[in-house]
Amino acid sequence: MRTRPRRALVAAVALFAAAGALPAAAAQDQYQQQEQRHPSHGGLSATIRYTEYGIPHILAKDYADLGFGTGWAQAADQVCALADGFVTVRGERARYFGANAAADSALSSATKNLSSDLYFRGVREAGTVEKLMATPAPLGPSRDVKELMRGFTAGYNAWLKKNRITDPACRGAAWVRPVTLQDVAARNFALAVLGGQGRAVDGITAAQPPASATAGAAAPDAQSTARAARELFAADSADMGSNAVAFGGTTTANGRGLLLGNPHYPWQGGRRFWQSQQTIPGELNIAGGSLLGSATISIGHNAQVAWSHTVATGVTLNLHQLTLAPGDPTTYLVDGKPERMTERKVTVAVKDGQPVTRTQWWTRYGPVVTSLGAALPLPWTTTTAYALGDPNATNLRGSDTALGFSRARGTQDVLDALKRTQGLPWVNTIAADSRGHTLFTQSQVLPRITDELAQRCSTPLGRVTYPASGVAVLDGSRGDCALGSDPDAVQPGIFGPAKMPVLQDAPYAENSNDSAWLANAERPLTGYERVFGTVGTQRSMRTRGALQDVSAMAARGKLTVRDLQAQQFADRVPAGDLVAADAAKACAALPDGTATGSDGKVVDVREACGVLAAWDRTADTGSRGALLFDRLWRKLPVAQLWKVPFSAADPVGTPNTLNTDAPAFATALADTVAELRAADIPLNSPLGEHQFVVRNGKRIAVPGGTESLGVWNKVEPVWNPAGGGYTEVTTGSSYIQAVGWDGGRCPVARTLLTYSQSSNPDSPHFSDQTRLFSAEKWVTSRFCEKDILTSPALRIVRVRS
Repeated sequence: MRTRPRRALVAAVALFAAAGALPAAAAQDQYQQQEQRHPSHGGLSATIRYTEYGIPHILAKDYADLGFGTGWAQAADQVCALADGFVTVRGERARYFGANAAADSALSSATKNLSSDLYFRGVREAGTVEKLMATPAPLGPSRDVKELMRGFTAGYNAWLKKNRITDPACRGAAWVRPVTLQDVAARNFALAVLGGQGRAVDGITAAQPPASATAGAAAPDAQSTARAARELFAADSADMGSNAVAFGGTTTANGRGLLLGNPHYPWQGGRRFWQSQQTIPGELNIAGGSLLGSATISIGHNAQVAWSHTVATGVTLNLHQLTLAPGDPTTYLVDGKPERMTERKVTVAVKDGQPVTRTQWWTRYGPVVTSLGAALPLPWTTTTAYALGDPNATNLRGSDTALGFSRARGTQDVLDALKRTQGLPWVNTIAADSRGHTLFTQSQVLPRITDELAQRCSTPLGRVTYPASGVAVLDGSRGDCALGSDPDAVQPGIFGPAKMPVLQDAPYAENSNDSAWLANAERPLTGYERVFGTVGTQRSMRTRGALQDVSAMAARGKLTVRDLQAQQFADRVPAGDLVAADAAKACAALPDGTATGSDGKVVDVREACGVLAAWDRTADTGSRGALLFDRLWRKLPVAQLWKVPFSAADPVGTPNTLNTDAPAFATALADTVAELRAADIPLNSPLGEHQFVVRNGKRIAVPGGTESLGVWNKVEPVWNPAGGGYTEVTTGSSYIQAVGWDGGRCPVARTLLTYSQSSNPDSPHFSDQTRLFSAEKWVTSRFCEKDILTSPALRIVRVRS
């Protein structure tokens, strides 16, 4: 690394500013002239301009150099999280951390390091990623993406070679070492299969044939399996979610589009976002958040278009139920003909122990799997086994989709990129552009499970699981039950672009992790297959609250970026608006102001009645009563919650009316009051005094609320009453962007990375944006060169291999 004197560098970067305004060919010529004056001796190089909050603006002459600068800058902020992920995809966690230690949850569902390693070593030894990298585009990654990944690999390694690690999470660790292109590509693969094979790692690596002709567990119960599948594939689960809304020109103050993106992702580990701007003069200029290890921008904006993603309801896997040959549980029948399973013997090193070798069993449909989590067993018996299908196991196109977005000049270009690449495994896309267009689309890579195929080919188990959850269990003994192909699909066995739910140019397009049905409540989307999601079913509280908010905003009109900022931090609690007043009245009506808890003890709840009545129905850090309501809400049984049930005729307004007549209400209230008093937490305490994170020994109050409360600004904190309340956040609002246009050359953008840019507690950017999040403040985006170069925090670094 070389850090040059500021004055000289500002002059040098001014050349790039001018280059950015030139036509592509002229800009490239000027950049090459600059390179001739400062040659990189055949290696890779980039210029990184850091502005406030440690946000890097990476300037390069081509994609390899851009990847190099990105890999370098990511390593500088997140070397330990990145290195930990590379250990995962190399299948070396058991070697360094022990076989039975908890696995890396960022890149798979494996519960222990041993199963994680067995899976990822198996992927590596099968050459899966190398084969995908060698596949010509569009089925495989493009040359530009390969160059980005090659540069990212070199940039990460160059940072390791030239810098001392200060982060205590991995300082001096033997497992931090240079990576290969295969490692970088394997991390992208892990993200692609997160909703398929990655969801079933334990079940894949534990799958072994029954030991004897009479061995084997009973067939899974259909109803309990369907219930477990429905819960497993709920897109509004606590782990990941998101909100996003695009407003069209008919609703805005100037006829241009607006986009608010609010993804809910983990606050720790390898699935964090990292913020940057990437520029190749005349070729590419994009700013936003990247998932760690990615060389492209995952969610972001350029000068003409902005986009965000939300976790979708599409089920990215399917099962084929195998009929096994008599006397041989490793042979299955297809149209009466026997087929041998393929054995993959995988050996992994184990810390302080002997290497472990296990066999994985593969079929024409995919790997044999014995569970999809502890609650969803799929036993391998002498007559039956289950094979997992995951079309994303042949999808390494996500970076090409992201690059297509980065180059887009409008929402139609975004949609065209999705059609051309079909690279997104488990998210929806919401976009707006400077011409006032909007887009929502659930363009996912999904197994081609049509309702007709499910009707014709479902096993008895599948006839229950598919309607309930979208998980198809097809008859693997019939060749006509294999997945078909759409003529416009990029790869066999998936839906083509024509089958994707799409909504264009609606006044607003919004998603909060429910299905595509109500992306706009006035223009519902229907006609898609069940595997995409449901129609006419109850929406989550967060979806209901979001639709109330954004439809009211659209009706009011004259919207600006400030309105987006206000929506992000309104912190309205839709559940509170629905039930808090009734809860306060029912509380006040309790005889003698007491209620009996679940432990049989009588509790004086009179104070709680007044607190609930006075609460402002928000989850701001200063809200008094928010914590009391939060703890009460979590204790109310869902089955007894409402007097008025859901109606598809009023999906935003129903269900409603708290069932305070049910005995469970008083019990939950007594338990809540007793819980807070036992923890010495006053019932009317401001939320921020008891919902916080600790960074470098200091508390930082956190606004927002849990999933079931319906708060747009979702956070999922950890309840630790002995520590003062909610003392950490596991997941929630992450890389937030509010983007619009005012007719000038620079977009009007405000951003916020809630957990800050670096995981290193010694970094000045370890918690600076977290404090902004606490105060509900934003970062003004420095997108144009003039804004970058006038930053008071400007620091320019020239990096090279």
